[in-house]
Amino acid sequence: MFTGIIEGRGTVLALEHNAGTDSARLVFSAEPAAATLEGFALGGSIAVNGVCLTAVRIDGTTVEVDVMGETLSRTTTGELEKGSQVNLERCVPAGGRLDGHVVQGHVDGVGILLEREEQGNWHRLRFAVPTVLSRYIAEKGSIAVDGVSLTVTAVSPPSERQQWFEVGLIPITLTATGLGAKTVGGNVNVEVDVLAKYAERLLEFAVPTNSARTQS
Repeated sequence: MFTGIIEGRGTVLALEHNAGTDSARLVFSAEPAAATLEGFALGGSIAVNGVCLTAVRIDGTTVEVDVMGETLSRTTTGELEKGSQVNLERCVPAGGRLDGHVVQGHVDGVGILLEREEQGNWHRLRFAVPTVLSRYIAEKGSIAVDGVSLTVTAVSPPSERQQWFEVGLIPITLTATGLGAKTVGGNVNVEVDVLAKYAERLLEFAVPTNSARTQS
């Protein structure tokens, strides 16, 4: 589990597609955020732009992870290339502070930056989101964008053809994460609040009152 509080930045060294398969090997360096890897071991989990991945090789500050076809098709990981900057977060330890919100590292879909507007020392960003995800996004709720825990400040009405949501980025978020350099038209990984998804799933199994009386 993660919290959406980015611990450091990484630089992609390579994204090597495995011949004959739809998988790939992602290689990145945690420099200059070497502290991010303190105590990190093989088999450990790390979120790369919000995608939970498992370390299969560690050499100093260089980490290698395997990426399945499912991940390549449903996230922006397949767009990474040598030199790309990525957000990094280690999984939260037991008893650690939950400074952001519950983030699983299981990306639900890809969003697109539609608008970016400076508001003094902070920025307002509007992202397009797949319609199927919009019902899980609520004003003042939590959302993870490229692994960054953010508070939703506005949402589109259900009737609007292009669904969107807005967030505000404070100075520390602009400088400490890749969202500060994200340009209009750029893609981002979006993970909605898992609690909303579980609530919907539970309602699907709710027993109607009449049926419950019949079975009793």
